[in-house]
Amino acid sequence: MRKATKNSKRDGQKRSGSSHAGKSARLPLRTKAKAMEWELRLYVAGNTPNSITAFSNLQQICEEHMGGRYRIEIIDLFENPQLAQGDQIIAVPTLVRRLPTPIKKIIGDLSNTERVLVGLDLKPARTFAAGR
Repeated sequence: MRKATKNSKRDGQKRSGSSHAGKSARLPLRTKAKAMEWELRLYVAGNTPNSITAFSNLQQICEEHMGGRYRIEIIDLFENPQLAQGDQIIAVPTLVRRLPTPIKKIIGDLSNTERVLVGLDLKPARTFAAGR
């Protein structure tokens, strides 16, 4: 891979300004990656009421508590059942927090906002237990 990088630089130097364009194109990507702190996967099984409710609840929680610093990936296991194996999904809907680490999982329609906030480490567990 290093050879390809060196060759790319050489090719870029031969062409006027193309190596500079490559560098500036990479900088915004790094900035975006830093700004996006939450990577979430929601595993569903088709357009069932529970799946739709889970997605709606997740969007609301993310907007209220993550300030736009998130990305949600919906994985429909009816379309891609093999993808359940990677995150060891045993029930749907299941939310998997990939980033920030460690990986966390929440099963259900995400209607209990307090439980979801604690599960995502957005709220301390003590506050949740005291509120019961």
